[in-house]
Amino acid sequence: MRSLTDTTTDQAPADPGADDDSLATQPIGYWSGVVHAAVTRHLRDAMARIDVTQPQYWVLNRVNGGPVAPSREEVVIQLTPLADGPHEIARVVDQLLHRGWLRIDAGQRLQLTDAGEAARLRLRESVTELRAVVHEGISDEEYVAALKVLRRMVANVGDNEGS
Repeated sequence: MRSLTDTTTDQAPADPGADDDSLATQPIGYWSGVVHAAVTRHLRDAMARIDVTQPQYWVLNRVNGGPVAPSREEVVIQLTPLADGPHEIARVVDQLLHRGWLRIDAGQRLQLTDAGEAARLRLRESVTELRAVVHEGISDEEYVAALKVLRRMVANVGDNEGS
C-alpha cells in the first residue's frame, strides 16, 4: 500500500491516555469503536428512561420520512443494516403496532397514528437535547471536518456501504 503523503506515521497501540502530540499514531478502529459505544450507550440509556428504544425511534422516523408511506418489508430492509440483528426491526414494527403508534392501512403501508406522531415529536426533542450534550464544545465546522475525515477513511478502504 502506497502512502498518500510524503511521510508515514507509525501505528501505536491504542492508548486511552494518549496526549495530543501522539494522537496521530492512534488507531482509528479503536477510537471510532469507543465513540460508537459511548454515544450509543448515552442515547439508549436516555431513551430507556422514557420507555423507548433507539430502533423504535428509527422506525418512527422512517415511517414519517418519505413522500409515500413504506411497507413493513421496506422499513425492515432499509433499517436492518443499522440494527443489532436481522430480526430486530421486524420486532420493533410489531412493538409499535401493539403500542398503537403505528397502523397498517388498506394498502399494507405503515402509517403513524396520532399517538405515534406525538411520540416521534417528543423523541425528536429529546434526541436534539442529547445531541447537544454529545456535541458540547465542538463547533459545526469541527464536526463537519471530523465526518469528512471518517468518510474519506471509509472510501480509502473501499467500503461504499458506509458512505
